[in-house]
Amino acid sequence: MSEAELPDPTAVEGAPHPRDTGHLYGQSRAEADFLDAFNTGRLHHGWMLTGPRGVGKATLAWRIARFLLTQQGAARTLDTDPESPVARRIRAGAEPGVFVLKRGMNDRETALSQDIRVDEVRRLKSFLFLSAAEGGRRVVIVDAADEMNTQAANALLKLLEEPPERVTFLLVTHQPARLLPTIRSRCRELRLTPLAPGDMAQALAQAGIETEGDDTPALAALAAGSVGEAVRLIRLDGLEGYTRLVRLFATLPRLDRPQAIALAEQMAGKQNETRLDLMLGLIDTFLARLARSGVQGPPVPEAAPGESELFARLAPNAAAAMKWASLQQSLGARARHGRGVNLDPAALVMDMVLEMTTAAA
Repeated sequence: MSEAELPDPTAVEGAPHPRDTGHLYGQSRAEADFLDAFNTGRLHHGWMLTGPRGVGKATLAWRIARFLLTQQGAARTLDTDPESPVARRIRAGAEPGVFVLKRGMNDRETALSQDIRVDEVRRLKSFLFLSAAEGGRRVVIVDAADEMNTQAANALLKLLEEPPERVTFLLVTHQPARLLPTIRSRCRELRLTPLAPGDMAQALAQAGIETEGDDTPALAALAAGSVGEAVRLIRLDGLEGYTRLVRLFATLPRLDRPQAIALAEQMAGKQNETRLDLMLGLIDTFLARLARSGVQGPPVPEAAPGESELFARLAPNAAAAMKWASLQQSLGARARHGRGVNLDPAALVMDMVLEMTTAAA
């Protein structure tokens, strides 16, 4: 397999690539913080773009890249001319002033590697060396910085410690705590937050993804404000899957076993791996929302009809919330172990449902 045939690890299936996304919704504070540093001459060489997956970190990185490569003076927004030569080259993946540090090919050259390796950082060093003679700004996007292995992280650290002139590093990170403390200390942070339903609807419309008007609040709640997760839920019919879970658990503590068995059996087979991953994620989300409702009250908005009534019954107080939160942790670990050792998918899901039934008794 050639590198050109590899899937892009920085893209979300079913959505436009972040470099092709023109506007960023719901993150005005992060954009304003960067603009303030730029306009006051305090532009740092390293920036961490932090926040949950799918809230626009990579989109912001590409907006900043376009801005830095075209802007000459003070500016009020990060918006740039979409038909400028830089914007066109970025959309074509041919901008010589931008380098994307991401996962490459594995050792067997059959698929993507599981992490960003030091060989990719060596390619970055070559880019910085060869492009230095051209002058002008250069931008390095690391997507995602959490995926660097130790050798790659140490190699990038050396570049951050002695940054080349007119180079800006943008580190997209979903879990900044996984980065070396020395990397974090050499970067300023731009924190992105989950999107509200209105911003979610606009972001999905920009991506050309249609939703039923009544579904948007539930989708935003279930996706925890993540556009990337919302796209996945739409593509895999996740709202209907979560609604099925709520209907099933509404039968607790007297579980509707035929309904539970039918749900579990739909996860069987290698062809249903994607459906299994979705269901395990939905169970985890259900438990998290259930535990939270025991402390904060019923969720608003509901992610499925009848959710609030069910949560009020299963988690009426803080003590019940702690019980469900503990179960979320243990079942999450069980799901990861089960996937790791290839347990029978139907048995894994059924076992998790029975554990929840016991907890509800």
